[in-house]
Amino acid sequence: MKRVGMFVWNHFTNDARVLRECTTLSENGFDVELICIDDPADSTISSFEEVNPHFRVFRMKRYPTTLVWLQRLYRFAVGRKWPLLPLGAIWLVLAYFIPWVIIPLTLILGLLLKTKARVIWIRGALILRMMWKGHRGNYDIYHANDLNTMPQAYVSSKWRFRKKPLIYDSHEVQTSRTGYDSPWYKRFEHFFIKRMDSMIVENDTRAKYNEDLYGFYPHVLHNYPSLVIQQVEEKVDLHGMLGLPVDEKILLYQGGIQAGRGLDKLIEAYPHFQEGTLVFIGDGRIKPELEQMVKERNLEKGIRFIPKVPVRDLPKYTKNAYLGFQVLNNINFNHWSASSNKLFEYMMNEVPIVACNFPEIKRAVLESEVGVVIDPHDPVEIAKGVNELLQQPEKRARFQENCKKARKKYNWETEQEKLLDVYRLYAS
Repeated sequence: MKRVGMFVWNHFTNDARVLRECTTLSENGFDVELICIDDPADSTISSFEEVNPHFRVFRMKRYPTTLVWLQRLYRFAVGRKWPLLPLGAIWLVLAYFIPWVIIPLTLILGLLLKTKARVIWIRGALILRMMWKGHRGNYDIYHANDLNTMPQAYVSSKWRFRKKPLIYDSHEVQTSRTGYDSPWYKRFEHFFIKRMDSMIVENDTRAKYNEDLYGFYPHVLHNYPSLVIQQVEEKVDLHGMLGLPVDEKILLYQGGIQAGRGLDKLIEAYPHFQEGTLVFIGDGRIKPELEQMVKERNLEKGIRFIPKVPVRDLPKYTKNAYLGFQVLNNINFNHWSASSNKLFEYMMNEVPIVACNFPEIKRAVLESEVGVVIDPHDPVEIAKGVNELLQQPEKRARFQENCKKARKKYNWETEQEKLLDVYRLYAS
């Protein structure tokens, strides 16, 4: 049985794609160890988890031990109200007699505790721990999810006497995505592209982009959800949870509450909806801004927010929706070329879609006839799409019925063979 060492730069609590890939490999002749990041703020997750007999999760300690102790000492001193003036005087005396020790130590402590050097220290230490775990694992195949785990996977797989195969699984377009504006990311990826053995991308639009950029067409593995996970009988009473009448139409967005996903446009469009309650399920950086935006417009009654829920529980919420939104904005190639998981999650749960008119998303929606496509940058256009489904229940019912057919095509149980085909190249 071939052993797989896989890396991902998150806590592995809501990463549906990585969960699917690891589960598929573990059920088809591979023994998988996933190396990810611990979250000391979340008491519900542990540093080690065994998902099944051939799939284990190792979460690396997030913060350096030295930093943790320094922070504890500082909090202890403040909490006990230690006399800082005498301590400062003692420190100055020590600096006078052993300046070559105290002055550099003071500068280092100041930098590490109060500047960006602290972030570099934390991330650098974490990367080294992941590398150490990966190298010691001596796996037969290494798998990096996205560019931020390529250094760990590269060092673990290639810095050894007998080099191991390295698969680069790029979930995003690393050279054109939010937060990756520096040209260094392109140079960084180009360096590793020459040193990996196989590359996986999400769809054909991104594969063609990669071919134009680097001169080869990578393997395509679509981000389709699992029928097994999505097809659940249980349904959360979302209407009761939100205090809504049972016949109220829930207009749902589920996913990360992040910039560039058109969520502010949904709020702007809401006053033009003829009926329904707009519900956001998820968390993210701009959530406080959106909540403030709703408050300023006095829309709290019609727009509600729910924290993110575990991947396996999400379908129980999705089933409540009258329609679902996928309204990414065209802020970079990564968004324009996306065919994100939530699009197919709506299909799986028979929820018609109001979707952006980007190539991969538009193709999936129109070919399967499961919703309407709109210009996601225009709140009036978004409202027009919503009202079309509100005013024409027969069309919405037809789209809902078509979702049952679409999920037979857009599902992980079929798509997973493409992942296994890549791994079979290195399994002999």
